[in-house]
Amino acid sequence: METEKIEKISNAVKAQVLVSALPYIQKYYQKIVVVKYGGNAMTSQELKDAVMTDVVMLSLIGVKVVLVHGGGPEINEMLARVGKESKFVNGLRYTDKETAEIVQMVLAGKVNKGLVSLLTQHGGNAIGLCGIDGDMIRCEKKTSQDLGFVGHITDVNTKPILDALDSGYIPVISTVAADEKGDVYNINADTAAAKIAAALHAENLILMTDIRGLLRDKDDEDTLIPAVAVSEVPQLIRQGVISGGMIPKIECCVESIRRGVQKSLIIDGRIPHSIMIELFSDEGIGTLFTA
Repeated sequence: METEKIEKISNAVKAQVLVSALPYIQKYYQKIVVVKYGGNAMTSQELKDAVMTDVVMLSLIGVKVVLVHGGGPEINEMLARVGKESKFVNGLRYTDKETAEIVQMVLAGKVNKGLVSLLTQHGGNAIGLCGIDGDMIRCEKKTSQDLGFVGHITDVNTKPILDALDSGYIPVISTVAADEKGDVYNINADTAAAKIAAALHAENLILMTDIRGLLRDKDDEDTLIPAVAVSEVPQLIRQGVISGGMIPKIECCVESIRRGVQKSLIIDGRIPHSIMIELFSDEGIGTLFTA
């Protein structure tokens, strides 16, 4: 009798959770959400399964999810195997021609197809793409600083992505691209996700990181800043609140908002189901950037 009572309560709670989610499902139905996937969420199997579950569930309820991924640890592992040292300049990977070939092999091959397979195992319908496919990401050599074969995105052709979405697929995009001569370039995944989100007029851009969001004190996770207007960003940089590797991430959020994305967020990928928590609650998690 007691067991039956517990089961009834449990079922009632489940029903209430589903009903509570209805306004959010309606809000995001047939809207595009771009998720940049990386960090601990890619290396922990538990977190990886949670992200894949979130993406598949969103797709099944009618949210058009575009998954853009990096793969820094896998690239570092492969470079170490071939005896090549990873080199970074201001937090960005320096990429010579040989490294660019390894990046293409790892990102567009091993990592991308592994994610497609994992989404399929979780009941999703996914297709793997890279920036070269369908001339999706057009780029040229980045000239602001010498990073070798690191590309600056000049244009995003959304047709391959929209075709995949319209056919019921979850596009899984690795961020390698080619210039007009066919030379392969490594593209920063945060930057690519922001450009793709803007080109798709996405409802949300979500950047998954290994911290809670933007912190007023980088050493104290209790100092999370929950919301930032893009006009506040220059002052926060001058104050040193935004510094180091957070600067390019937040610049991506700002650019996406200025180009028409409704919301741009940095969330903690270490929290299981952080995507669902963000999209399906008023409080959300992480730091929200708005116009």
